[in-house]
Amino acid sequence: MQILQSPAKVRTVALPALPPLSLYVHIPWCVRKCPYCDFNSHELKPPVGSHSAAPVTLESALEQRYVGALIADLESALPQIWGRPVYTVFLGGGTPSLLTPRALDDLLCAIRARLPLVADAEITLEANPGTFEAGKFAEFRSIGVNRLSIGIQSFNAEHLRALGRIHDAAQARAAIEIAQSSFENYNIDLMYALPGQTMQQAEADIETALSFSPAHISAYHLTIEPNTLFHRHPPMLPDDDASADMQQAIEMRLARAGYQHYETSAFARAGQQARHNLNYWTFGDYLGIGAGAHGKLSFADRIVRQMRYKQPREYMDRTEAGAAVQQEQEVRVSDLPFEFMMNAMRLTGGFELSLFAARTSLPLHVLGEELREAEFRGLIERDHVRVQPTLKGQRFLNDLLQIFLKT
Repeated sequence: MQILQSPAKVRTVALPALPPLSLYVHIPWCVRKCPYCDFNSHELKPPVGSHSAAPVTLESALEQRYVGALIADLESALPQIWGRPVYTVFLGGGTPSLLTPRALDDLLCAIRARLPLVADAEITLEANPGTFEAGKFAEFRSIGVNRLSIGIQSFNAEHLRALGRIHDAAQARAAIEIAQSSFENYNIDLMYALPGQTMQQAEADIETALSFSPAHISAYHLTIEPNTLFHRHPPMLPDDDASADMQQAIEMRLARAGYQHYETSAFARAGQQARHNLNYWTFGDYLGIGAGAHGKLSFADRIVRQMRYKQPREYMDRTEAGAAVQQEQEVRVSDLPFEFMMNAMRLTGGFELSLFAARTSLPLHVLGEELREAEFRGLIERDHVRVQPTLKGQRFLNDLLQIFLKT
């Protein structure tokens, strides 16, 4: 493991209490790598000699080995989080819904045996509509998954093809209907500002999503990320004005439908916010296990970030040898204000002033100059209780965060 040393500190961390803890589990495989995706995902190859039309699945031996590595990874991390309750578990990817119910049951049983999950822990599984089977998802629910996040992205066949998705419009609708049969709490992931997309098409996607009345909707602006196929071969996207109009129309329509816009791209019915993601945005802790997983862990006198080995087979080899963590770095005290604000300013309601000291052990006055500048520029509003981004601050979030990067 590579340990990066911090430069000399202005002061040391002295947290009054440790923040809430979540668990993130990364499943790195998918049926097909989407051209916009910059996550650590690896396309599965069909077994040698298999029929070309046969569905691509995760081979049993590989699945068993990977789940075993996840459990070993968790075991090795226990001394760092010993005794701390875990409030949420999130299985992301990749495509976690490629796992068989048996493998997922083995994993969740191992997690429960080693971690003190709270009684009402939120356990989320990311799911691709191209991997939905009614019986399989009923089993997922019976073994303890209580929230789904469904990667629909669009209900438009043309846009699904442009995004390289493995499902079509009919499968998108069918996946939600299957989810509804077993899950009350599920999220629909949508994207807008897609190649060739019009305002009417973006609005149609939102209307279709609303027709299912999900607990939660995530609506993301398609961005071109480095190290993606779209970055190497950029598609023709709507211009900035058209994209901004789509964003505003989506926000207004969801507000009329009773959804609270509580984070940059997240909308929820009352009481249905994603608890796992809220922990990220309020600078909580999370242990990340799995290939390429990142984590943030707090101790009484320091905050560290970790990264696991990225390539799945190297991750398994390293984990089986007792060395899953590739890199661990202590967060410099001087970086804590920006790291906190980078997360908290994604929340439309901002944060209570006391949270800053609770999560960083720093007094709020270290941000005095930056807060004054952000307020002067109309990007935040504040009182004696709370700091929150204005609508302008939400629209120009990068400009807002740039102010705090100077700290």
